[in-house]
Amino acid sequence: MTTAELRSLGLRDLDRALSTGATSSSEVTDAYLARIDAVEPVLHACTAVLHDEARLAAVEADGRIARRERKGPLDGVPLSLKESLDLRGHASTLGMPSRANQIAADDAVMVRVLRAAGAVFLAKTNVSQALLFHESRNPLFGEAKNPWNLARGPGGSSGGEAALIAAGGSPAGVGTDVGGSIRGPAHVCGVVGLKPTNDRWSVVGSQTGQPGQETVRGQSGPMGRTVDDVRVLWEACAPAQIAALDPRVPPLPHGDSTGDVRGLRIGFFVDDAVVPVSAACRRAVERAVRALQDRGAVVFEAPPHDVHELVSVYLGAMSADGGVTLQSQIDDDDLDVALSMLWRLQKLPAAARRLAAFAMDKQGEPHVARLLRALGEKRVADTWALTRRARALAVDELVRWDRLALDALVCPPHATPALPHGASRDFALGGTLSMRFNLLNFPAGVVPVTRVRPDEQLRPNPRGRLERAAAAVDVGSAGLPVGVQVVARPWHEHVCLRVMGGIEDGVKHDDGFPALPPPFPPDR
Repeated sequence: MTTAELRSLGLRDLDRALSTGATSSSEVTDAYLARIDAVEPVLHACTAVLHDEARLAAVEADGRIARRERKGPLDGVPLSLKESLDLRGHASTLGMPSRANQIAADDAVMVRVLRAAGAVFLAKTNVSQALLFHESRNPLFGEAKNPWNLARGPGGSSGGEAALIAAGGSPAGVGTDVGGSIRGPAHVCGVVGLKPTNDRWSVVGSQTGQPGQETVRGQSGPMGRTVDDVRVLWEACAPAQIAALDPRVPPLPHGDSTGDVRGLRIGFFVDDAVVPVSAACRRAVERAVRALQDRGAVVFEAPPHDVHELVSVYLGAMSADGGVTLQSQIDDDDLDVALSMLWRLQKLPAAARRLAAFAMDKQGEPHVARLLRALGEKRVADTWALTRRARALAVDELVRWDRLALDALVCPPHATPALPHGASRDFALGGTLSMRFNLLNFPAGVVPVTRVRPDEQLRPNPRGRLERAAAAVDVGSAGLPVGVQVVARPWHEHVCLRVMGGIEDGVKHDDGFPALPPPFPPDR
């Protein structure tokens, strides 16, 4: 097989090829390392390329294969890792210079699980500074680019991971998600990603820019080129093995993620009334709905509720320390421009924020006004009240799902396609569609559906600063990938994957489906 043919193999076919001796781990690893070397000078998707470590691990995997001691479907398979996941001997900096010399003495739990399964680690991948905005840029490793359009970002904070997978530099990997950080990058790069229920995968050794903030908890999860790639990675990590290393993880069985969607009751919505979604994002949901109906699912409209309160609670919890934790790790000179606006807003005196919110209301900008009211330092009692309200909202959501007999939900993951570089600075609310399910702690994944059409780049008469910002994103977006978000009940990741698979089966032969890799540079 040529190197391009090796890289075209899905994880299941790669498992078969390694098991039968049709290829070796060394061959596959070298093919991916060569691709990384070809794209990385422009893409900036990686923070470290592990040439020597990867080749050594591949040789060890080949030895096990020769001895007929192969450990399982990931033995000898190359993977990539988000920079924030501890990998022994390397720093998990989160793009912060203050952490550049903090070398991990041990692997994160999920890295330990994957290493025990025989996985070969190719690279650590680029992130947004402190994992806190919808691009992947920081002063240590620069600005990751989207392989579909180098003038656009790959999302954040798992943007380097998504960009590398999309460009053919890795078949799959692990990201983390506290506000859409897996799903947003998957959506804008045309790959697949899954944010599990909290504690389904361990987050021990998964570093964060806000340690101790647990009202909205981050979660690690798999990313790949197809739903089946994500399924293979998901199921290769045995729950009992993870639980043995992290007692917070319940050793629940995976469930059947390969079944069809016939008879499932699936709700959908196309907008959460914060930022009107781009035409292509709306069309992607409508196409996904048709694909599910064609496969026997019962699909009906299920508009979101409590949207504004959910956003306020999310932003209030994330900013409850007034930025003190972040300030202890980042000097003003090292702060990325995308964080500077939120930083300044958090540091404003409460009276000044109230006055600014009042002014935004008067100007017809209620969403910006709510953001201003939500941000800023809180007393402990106020933080506890936010946490209590977050848990109550999650219960309310489950009651609503029970009333509607919902098995899953389909909606956009973000208000727009990929952002131009720098656009996240004033567009944090573009991600409320994903933030919602972090606060509620429902598993959610993203699957590619289509690409932006030329006639979907212009919004007629955008109103308000948020919609004008979205309209600016839409201009020049033709050809960019667009995905949909699939949500399931807590601990029902298998249902999420089943629905994602049903959508993928229905759309993957459409004209305009974002087939990988994009033509950057040609994959040879």
